[in-house]
Amino acid sequence: MTTTENILDAAVADLQQGERTWAATSLADRRALLDAVREATAAVAQEWVDAAAGIKGLPADSTLLGEEWLSGPYSVITACEALAASLQALEEGRSPVDGFTVTAAPGGRSAVEVLPHTVFDQLLMSGFSAQVWTVPGVDAAAVRERAGLGELDPTITHGVAGVLGAGNIFSIPPLDTLYQLYADNRVVLLKLNPVTDPLLDVFRAAFAPLIEHGVVRIVTGGADVGGALVNHPGVTTVHMTGSARTHDAIVFGTGDEGAQRKAANAPLLDKTITSELGGVSPTIVVPGEWSSADLTFQAEHLATQRLHNNGYNCVASQVAVISADWPQKEQFLTELRAAFDRAPQRRDYYPGSADRVAAARAGYGAQAQAAGPDGARTLVFGLRADKTEEALHTEYFAPVYGVLELPGDAATFLANAVRAANEDFEGTLGVNIVADPSTIKALGDRFDQAITDLRYGTIAVNAWTGVGYLTARASWGAFPGHTIDDVQSGIGVVHNALLLDDVERTVVRGPFRPSPRSFVGGELSMSPKPPWFVTNRTGAVTGKRLTDFVSKPSWLKLPGIFASALRG
Repeated sequence: MTTTENILDAAVADLQQGERTWAATSLADRRALLDAVREATAAVAQEWVDAAAGIKGLPADSTLLGEEWLSGPYSVITACEALAASLQALEEGRSPVDGFTVTAAPGGRSAVEVLPHTVFDQLLMSGFSAQVWTVPGVDAAAVRERAGLGELDPTITHGVAGVLGAGNIFSIPPLDTLYQLYADNRVVLLKLNPVTDPLLDVFRAAFAPLIEHGVVRIVTGGADVGGALVNHPGVTTVHMTGSARTHDAIVFGTGDEGAQRKAANAPLLDKTITSELGGVSPTIVVPGEWSSADLTFQAEHLATQRLHNNGYNCVASQVAVISADWPQKEQFLTELRAAFDRAPQRRDYYPGSADRVAAARAGYGAQAQAAGPDGARTLVFGLRADKTEEALHTEYFAPVYGVLELPGDAATFLANAVRAANEDFEGTLGVNIVADPSTIKALGDRFDQAITDLRYGTIAVNAWTGVGYLTARASWGAFPGHTIDDVQSGIGVVHNALLLDDVERTVVRGPFRPSPRSFVGGELSMSPKPPWFVTNRTGAVTGKRLTDFVSKPSWLKLPGIFASALRG
């Protein structure tokens, strides 16, 4: 027996006993475990960010460390808090949705307003909102009745979940683990991506309460360990974050035989698998009359959507869709180039990044232009709305960004862009829309219809879909309907701390302009440039202060957060 088999056998045996423990763990005790994980994560938050900086080659004074605070310990702490609140509601005989507004959404759907929820949300995320939409045919009463998922009867557990952790955003493995435990009521064997191995001790410290309770085990290793884990007879289900190619290799195998099995929909894996797999995310820029400041800010917004984490995000925007007939098109493209040039330089830490950039440049030739302080970024112009267009079909997972022009004024263009996003782009994880308030008002029902028509798991209006990822009570995952033989952006959702059933999408909205310019356009938002912008000068300080705040909320901490945010 190999060392790998020994390790996995021991972990699975522990978890099989742990499943019995978990079934006997009351809602109150499960909530106490969440509180303990929240406190343990806060205690190692600085160590977490330091390890992340080492992996990504970020110096200790880098403003980009704000990314590591917000997409790291901050996300886990807020998830624990939100899940604990849902469990407390169930303990008290209430629905987790009690206290949240549920309204009718188009097409017989219901919408649960998950952001803002508290007065602190209103202050710290001023102007931002989020709704979780159900699939059609679910009314408000059904939303409340079904909320709770696996916690509606915690004594009925569902085996051992094998979770293959992501290597790009470091809160993904812990968040996926929490979702399997609390939403699906499964104990978890988590395998880290080798990129994140330096975080092993941090993750074990943060999850020590759950590890000691016997319901979580964490292992490391390469593809051989991952393969052994998903095929272990004691692992009953699998969840993964990664690429569709990796998903298909797990489900169908590799090479010609794997391709044949996929074509015949004859999987090798005889277990349920859920997944979050990314794709090619568009940002639809609706033409309007913008000021010079608007053009600069929104160009930085799009650059952030691509260059956050150097493009190594499943939901990184990869293509800007703009109107060929927009009078300000050339001005905007000039600002977009400038934003890509001035964004801070960073190391290509994710395996294969430079090769993928080189392949994009070789494939597009003169259409591709080098950008950035070191010329390592690439802008590709002249894309076509066609399923054969490589940049619309291939997730580069690297600092490569394309521009697709479609004809029309605001209304015609928006209809064309929605059609292209639904029909010509690979994947359904997230789509962004940028439009000024006056244009949204002029479009009226046509704008609302565009949101309804888009088939994406997260839709962000004047915000980045990454805000949906950071919102614990929002859902995160592909648009429903994918199958293992055509998986696109994956199957199932995660996060979703209200434990809602029948989730279809999350709709995020933000202010078109930062404060104080927001008030000029009639937007009641006090938010300055968001701390996740790659051009934010105080992102690291603000991210750290926000993480400290959610660890132990206090009114006394707000002035320091606001002061840092305003300097950004």
